[in-house]
Amino acid sequence: MTTTKAEYDAFCAEFGVPDRIEMMLCDLNAVLRGKWLPGDEIDKLLKGDMRLPESTYAPNILGSEVEASGLGSPKGDPDGFLVPIPGTFKPAPWNNGIVAQVLVEMVDAEDEVSFLSPRQHLSNILDRFAAEGLKPVVATELEFYLLKKREADTDPPEPPDGLPDTQNYDLDALAQSENILVEIIETAKAQGLPTDALIAEYGPGQFEINFHHTDDVLAAADTAMLFRRLVIGVVNGHGLEATFMAKPYADQPGNGMHVHVSLLDSEGRNIFASEDGVHPLLKKAVAGVLDSMREFQLLFAPHLNSYRRFQPGSFAPCYPDWGTDHRGASIRIPETTGMGARLEHRIAGADANPYLVLAGILGGVWHGLHNDLPLPPPLEEVEDGGVAPLTHDWITAVDFFEKSKLAVDLFGKEYHDVLVAVKRDEIAQLTTVISSTEYRYYLSRL
Repeated sequence: MTTTKAEYDAFCAEFGVPDRIEMMLCDLNAVLRGKWLPGDEIDKLLKGDMRLPESTYAPNILGSEVEASGLGSPKGDPDGFLVPIPGTFKPAPWNNGIVAQVLVEMVDAEDEVSFLSPRQHLSNILDRFAAEGLKPVVATELEFYLLKKREADTDPPEPPDGLPDTQNYDLDALAQSENILVEIIETAKAQGLPTDALIAEYGPGQFEINFHHTDDVLAAADTAMLFRRLVIGVVNGHGLEATFMAKPYADQPGNGMHVHVSLLDSEGRNIFASEDGVHPLLKKAVAGVLDSMREFQLLFAPHLNSYRRFQPGSFAPCYPDWGTDHRGASIRIPETTGMGARLEHRIAGADANPYLVLAGILGGVWHGLHNDLPLPPPLEEVEDGGVAPLTHDWITAVDFFEKSKLAVDLFGKEYHDVLVAVKRDEIAQLTTVISSTEYRYYLSRL
């Protein structure tokens, strides 16, 4: 992999010295925070002279400090030193002028990455596999909606004019949004993001992008973060909005983030591949992901709105179940032979933190491979699902995560407790807001 200095030099050779460099730190909620650096002062970043408060990793979704996390003011809000992530220095052509962007992490005086980094937690789980000669291979899929530009943040979403109410792989829907979609793909290409197929999804103005599979799992998560940002930037330039919000419309499908996972051994062989049926190791992996799904649902559905995807008839899997090539299942087995043998995890929303999603899924795989866990029969062999549904309640999901010994083992007690504190704070602030629906039906009638 090239160094950030080499990436910067290549950028300057192609585009000129950037007007600014946008340094982007991924927080717990996958909100990118950071600073702008003058484009000719890259040495400040490369030498470790750029800083941010360590609490920047863990504000609530409103952007506020969470006192119960123990970060920020109670401990003096100390700084960490920003370091660039190699491979993420990219052009941001939707901006005016010559603009570059780069993902950064925060390190301490000993160059140790902060325990608050979601990316580092994914890296730690990958280290567990590497110690046993195993290498995960992943591919992600992201769904998003195009919307009319709204006048106020509180206005409800509306699809762009001219699109069908139900797109469902409609080629005309792609053609009608061609200018935007082509620019998204071209911008992704300019950033070196490994995009694959683009389809019109079910809802009006909803689209899905698939990415190529890769054994660089950290880069796959980086790609998801960068892609979400570029879509919002490109679409804004066309006078529209884009959202990866889990459920923008009550009566339309939500936005999901599907993840495909296989495992290679030290010889590059897929250990999930079987000549006959589902391989025992793939079954163990599925059992681990299912066994941890309730405890980790908060990682896959981190926000208040996320739980609207788990309502009956909401187009999203609502049970911790599995099936062979069954899209109604939470865990689908699309292929059992050769290098394509894998599981597809279909629970996460597109609003989730990609680093934590992949960490949770791979943590579940790890859990399954190292424990003798029961595996329920596949969905196609049972009539009623056979298992209790996942929660559709945010508070319950936080309770499950808080009590999870596996979460503490995989993420460490410090980060586990910070994540719980932030989510408890968000619950306290967001669930106490009285909605317009309550005023409409209760205020004048009761």
